[in-house]
Amino acid sequence: MYWNDLNTALKERYGTKVYKLALSSGCSCPNRDGTLGERGCIFCDGAGAFAAAGDIDAQIAAAKERVAAKAGEGAKYIAYFQSFTNTYGDVEQLETLFGRAIAGEDIVALSIATRPDCLGEEVMAMLSRLAAKKPLWVELGLQTIHEESARYIRRGYELAVFEEAVKKLRRIGAEVIVHQILGLPGERVEDMAATTRYIGGQDVQGVKFHLLHVLRGTDLAAEYEAGKVSVLTLEEYIHALEACVRALRRDIVIHRLTGDGAKRDLIAPLWSGDKKRVLNTIHKTFSLHDVEQGTSL
Repeated sequence: MYWNDLNTALKERYGTKVYKLALSSGCSCPNRDGTLGERGCIFCDGAGAFAAAGDIDAQIAAAKERVAAKAGEGAKYIAYFQSFTNTYGDVEQLETLFGRAIAGEDIVALSIATRPDCLGEEVMAMLSRLAAKKPLWVELGLQTIHEESARYIRRGYELAVFEEAVKKLRRIGAEVIVHQILGLPGERVEDMAATTRYIGGQDVQGVKFHLLHVLRGTDLAAEYEAGKVSVLTLEEYIHALEACVRALRRDIVIHRLTGDGAKRDLIAPLWSGDKKRVLNTIHKTFSLHDVEQGTSL
């Protein structure tokens, strides 16, 4: 049994456990402000933030406090801007914000989630300057390679845009982390594995696997409640996840084996709300089935 997990990769790189600090840039999204659309991706509830936008020093202090019991003295951190599209805003203001976020010696990297179609020349120049100061990770929400699925979730960009974004980011030395959703309507296990193989064919360094989950306030919730969409059982999810891990290039770091929405807003699948149980079951099943990353390329 083997998969290239993030915790191990970070310990090897930095000599200790590294913690993510969930921060907010206050950015919106072109799929919500009317540029591409107004309702966002079909699964997005618009809440977007684990940390409210505000003074970045205060955000960092609050984020460190949240992990203080686990981190202890001498901990290292990643400044992580997850919510919405974190290059979709005033470039000068964003550069100041990100620069402040990585100023501390205990911040070892900057991680920014964004869209592949929000990486214009000015943004890339900014990211290049930031990458010269600290290691830079950029997360891109690909979700699927299948056109019908991409249209259904209202992703809003073509596959070629993603491919060009990866090339641009790699040219400035950024590490690219790709998100994939398992359980999109109509996708079979072999379709999900095909997306994973495609990701492995790109010059990317990390992947995050998520399950399709239904949150209150989303258009997906309306589809689910109308009986138009079903969600995976835990057993089905693990079966698909096994196929994807086996289909993933061996050197790519797996940043996440599953994702979970806020419990207060979760409609389905309810099993995903017990993250500890889910991860324990994944690990146990992977061991039982001797899952090895990259064996079905």
